[in-house]
Amino acid sequence: MGSKNKLKRFKENETFGNVVQPTRDQLVNSDFDLKGNWNQKIFKNNHPLVLELGCGKGEYTIGLAKKYPNKNFIGIDIKGARFWRGAKTAVEDGIDNAAFLRTQIELIDFAFAKHEVDEIWITFPDPQIKYKRTKHRMTNTQFLQRYKKILKPEGVIHLKTDSEFMHGYTLGLLHGEGHEVLYANHNVYKQDGSPEEVTSIQTFYESQYLEKNKAITYIRFKIK
Repeated sequence: MGSKNKLKRFKENETFGNVVQPTRDQLVNSDFDLKGNWNQKIFKNNHPLVLELGCGKGEYTIGLAKKYPNKNFIGIDIKGARFWRGAKTAVEDGIDNAAFLRTQIELIDFAFAKHEVDEIWITFPDPQIKYKRTKHRMTNTQFLQRYKKILKPEGVIHLKTDSEFMHGYTLGLLHGEGHEVLYANHNVYKQDGSPEEVTSIQTFYESQYLEKNKAITYIRFKIK
């Protein structure tokens, strides 16, 4: 994407009522006014709050928002030029239960209050296979503890990935730390009984993976 195109998208994001772009300083060093107030101030209702972490173009956030009109969805990514697509679609199609937050995932517990979130989706994260990059892996122990802070006690996390490595790493970690694995499937499109919300919504890249016969894996779990 050209820098002109990026700038245009950044500018357009600023005009969208469904896009929130705090600075790092606003999140870390001040009382971020949406923390604990997302439903009240953004969605104007008390529906369950669901996050998609690393939402990319926002396809999953939008897909879930259409499928579950009685839940509120927030797509989170540091790349605003990417989620511009999802934000624009939500505005154009009048999808008022989808919003987007531009921030780093490691600041998640500064953006949301304790027990504010009902569910988290992690869709196709970078598996960070190199050993030195484990600290960036979105299902490592540190990230799970951040999610635990903002999730309700019965809150659920979904991991959908094309990476067998990420699937195996996460399952091993969950079992090792005594978390509750509710469902695990290493090939959701080839096995009967896969959750419909997992197979009925596809990202652009996911459809490309499927064309190459790449297995899509899924885990649903609770943090103990």
